[in-house]
Order: sequence, then C-alpha cells, then structure tokens
Amino acid sequence: MNANDIRTNITNTIIESLEAGGVPAWRRPWAADPNGLGLATSLSTGKPYNGINQLLLQVVAMKYGYQSKWFGTFQQIKQAGASVTKGEKSIQVVLYRPVSRERTNEKGEQVEDKFLVMRTFNVFNAEQTTGLDQFRVGFAQPSGTIFERFEAMDRLVVAAGVNLRHGGNRAFYSPGGDFIQMPHRHQFETSEGYYQTLAHEMTHWSEKRIGFDRANEDHAYALGELVAELGASFLMAELGLPANENAENCTSYLDHWLKAMKGDTKFIFKAAATASKAVDFLLSHVRQSEQQPVTEELGTC
Repeated sequence: MNANDIRTNITNTIIESLEAGGVPAWRRPWAADPNGLGLATSLSTGKPYNGINQLLLQVVAMKYGYQSKWFGTFQQIKQAGASVTKGEKSIQVVLYRPVSRERTNEKGEQVEDKFLVMRTFNVFNAEQTTGLDQFRVGFAQPSGTIFERFEAMDRLVVAAGVNLRHGGNRAFYSPGGDFIQMPHRHQFETSEGYYQTLAHEMTHWSEKRIGFDRANEDHAYALGELVAELGASFLMAELGLPANENAENCTSYLDHWLKAMKGDTKFIFKAAATASKAVDFLLSHVRQSEQQPVTEELGTC
C-alpha cells in the first residue's frame, strides 16, 4: 500500500466518523482514571502517539467505545505476557521510517541520500486483549485531584507567558497585538466551556511560534480552525481536563472540514501534525517549570 492509499484510507475513516456523528469524534469524555486520562499512548514506549496516529486512534477508540488510552502491536502485547482476544481486529497506523542509500552523482562521486518512507503497522487497544487488566480503566486509581478552577491550564498560561485578557463577548487571538481575548469566566455556562475555548485560542497563539503560516495554504480558514480544534482536544486530554460537551462551535466548521478532506487527502495529516506540534510546544513550558510555584496572577474575571 503506497502513501497515497494510506492517506486516503485514514481520511475516509475520519470523514465517515464525522458524517456519522455530526460532531468531531475526537471529543472524548473526561475520565479521572489514569488509564483513560490523556492521549492515545504506546504500550511499548509509554509516550503518546503523534500527528495523524493520535487523531486516528482517538476516532477509532470513540467508535468502538474503548476507554483505555493504551495501544500496542501484537508482538508488544505478547511480550507483556498477554494475548489479543480472538476475533479482534487491529487498527492500522503509520510510521515514517528513515532510509538512506548511496548513489553516484554527476561528478562520479558517491553520495548518500536520506529520506523518509511511510510504512504501516497494526495496533490493538488494551481492551482487545486478555492479560492487560492493569492497563484498563478501573484498575488504577487517580494520582491527583482535578480542581474546578483547573490549575493545570492556569499554570500553563503563566508558564508559557500568554498575554491573556478578559472582557467583552468574543474569544479570539489577535496576531497583531499577540494576545488572547476571552470573555469573563462567569459568562460561560461551564468551566469546561471556558477552558476548551481557551485551549482553542492558545493553539492559535502557538501557530507563529511553531512556524505554521496558513496564509498560503489551501482551505486556509478550515485548516486553521481544524488545527485549533484538534490542538484544544489534544491539550485538554493531555492535561486531564474535562471536555466540553457543547460542540456548537465545532459544528459550524464541520462542512468546511469535510469539503477540504474530500478534496485533499493530505489535509487531515497536515492539521493533525500541526496540532500535535503546537501542543508539544505549549506543554514544553509546563514541563520546564512544573516544579515551580505559580507566582503571577491571571487577573480577575
């Protein structure tokens, strides 16, 4: 299967999920259990999957009702002393493997070419196995308490140095002023709604900082908003914050996303990869300063 076929299959899976659900399927419910908290994670490395793999695994998990965040290959599961349950079907994800080869250039010199080749491999969720109960939801207990004023996000805003302002009735990121404008917290029906909106705008805030310029991209508006929505969902999941169930903002973009994905199989790959990069950039500030207390005020709202 070549790269175009792989992209087409994955894009079609996501399109099918969007059309069937009516709202983005990666909006996963919040779970306090560590095995269900956060992004889809590799059983072998303990690290979250990146880019399109993260998006694909969350979509599939939602489709089949998998609550565990853990995924592994057949061999990784076997090495863990477990087995895949009979009849379970694997999930195809992609891997970019570095390849090098020597060639003779026009001067007759031996040179080395390096490039990436897309390959696929298959993984299973922990809930598709027998013997991995320790990776299922309900086995482990939460390691901490999630506060109503979600300190994980508040700490991230301070650590990243975001210029966050409150007031008015609009939420937006101002590229010219380089600040995020949010309505006051009490204007939102729920805390989840406030933080989901903030995470969306923080992804926009990250765009120029990770070198993402959508101005010259096809479907620039749809791409930018999908990146922000994916980034918000990834960020909320990584921080262990509850996702907002009100998806009115998302449904307004749905037709744009579907049109763009149907016209360009690379669209969703680019969006997922950019969103992952933005979230990694944001979280790098917390990981650098997670041992330091918050000493700045976020302002009254």
